[in-house]
Amino acid sequence: MKKPSVHFISLGCSKNLVDSEKLMKQFSACGFKVYHDTDSSVAPIVVINTCGFIGDAKQESIDMILSYCDLKEQGKVKEIYVMGCLSERYRKELTEEIPEVDGFYGKFDHDKLLEKLNKKYDSSLSNERVLTTPKHYAYLKIAEGCNRACSYCAIPIITGPYKSRTIEDIEDEVKYLVKNGVKEFQVIAQDLSYYGLDNYKRLALPELIRRLSDIQGVEWLRLHYAYPTQFPYEILDVINERENVCNYLDLALQHSSDHMLKHMRRGITYNQTVELLAEIRNKVPDICLRTTLMVGHPDETEEDFQHLLNFVREQKFERMGAFMYSNEEGTYADKNYEDNVPEEVKRERLDALMLLQQGISFECNQKLVGRKEKIIIDRVEGDYYVGRSQYDSPDVDTECLIKREDGELSIGNFYNAEIIKAEEFDFYAKILK
Repeated sequence: MKKPSVHFISLGCSKNLVDSEKLMKQFSACGFKVYHDTDSSVAPIVVINTCGFIGDAKQESIDMILSYCDLKEQGKVKEIYVMGCLSERYRKELTEEIPEVDGFYGKFDHDKLLEKLNKKYDSSLSNERVLTTPKHYAYLKIAEGCNRACSYCAIPIITGPYKSRTIEDIEDEVKYLVKNGVKEFQVIAQDLSYYGLDNYKRLALPELIRRLSDIQGVEWLRLHYAYPTQFPYEILDVINERENVCNYLDLALQHSSDHMLKHMRRGITYNQTVELLAEIRNKVPDICLRTTLMVGHPDETEEDFQHLLNFVREQKFERMGAFMYSNEEGTYADKNYEDNVPEEVKRERLDALMLLQQGISFECNQKLVGRKEKIIIDRVEGDYYVGRSQYDSPDVDTECLIKREDGELSIGNFYNAEIIKAEEFDFYAKILK
């Protein structure tokens, strides 16, 4: 008999992607042929994993749902199921407004979606998944939820309080993934810094990373989304000690001026932020720091924004992302502040910030020219192999281009290379024989 098939579409962050991959494994184990982010009418059943973090992401999720409702009306799709952050947060409203969807599910009730299709969730497979990334790297989610009280963020409303996975459970997942060819792990959570405080009553990220780095076959561990308050300083020693822990740290700072940090309820001051960054760079001189910043939060003045620009000029982050504030229902900002920075001002500030960072990225990348680095090859694109160094995470950071005519390379393998040229967002390298 022909296998039933299901098409998964994963929107939003890498944490969502992990949820999709784990549910895809459950469907596969139940006898389904699973597809991910491919042709729109490849399967009669569609599962859309939505994002509900900010306005643009919510709109993208709504548009995707409606596009599949149109395909259902045309007879190209039979059943549509929606899961993830958007339906966790707005299930009642979505059910009323989009009746064409056959079922809405949240972030934590995937077993009910399987039950709807007369299948059963297999808890013994909870650490297994169908990878949608290239098989040599994976995202590793170590916790759910968040205990911070940032003014603008709806994540705690959607996901609830912080819940760390046990070290042993995470180790089991890493061993499974290594056995299946994964060499590189992007360690993710809404907040890495808090890891372990809920169930171990201590900052346990350093212990976790040490233990993961001891697992044979783990070539790279890269840390994403640390929080500056209650930062686990011991992790810097781990980065220094362990060759397979990348000299890379994603530390979301959001702003620099004391006025905005207090307004955002970040629990840190400008001076404390500068001291933290100095300590990180002092302990790990070769660190690549990535951060995320926000413009246009309620009551952000021109003085606040100029402070942020000066902060970025001074700190020279190797990697940086930024976004505009959008008001989220139920957050502290929604209840207590007026969204009083005009949209055109938000856009102008975002553009100015990213233009500044473009020049800084170029300057930082130039320092790597002539350096010999370990490179992992992700894919082939045109005349080039496309890879990354330890300083670059997939999809968001600089890529390394190597001419195919210089010799045959294998996807997923590591090579020693010399950086011969650098641009704002690309390196060019040659393989060392």
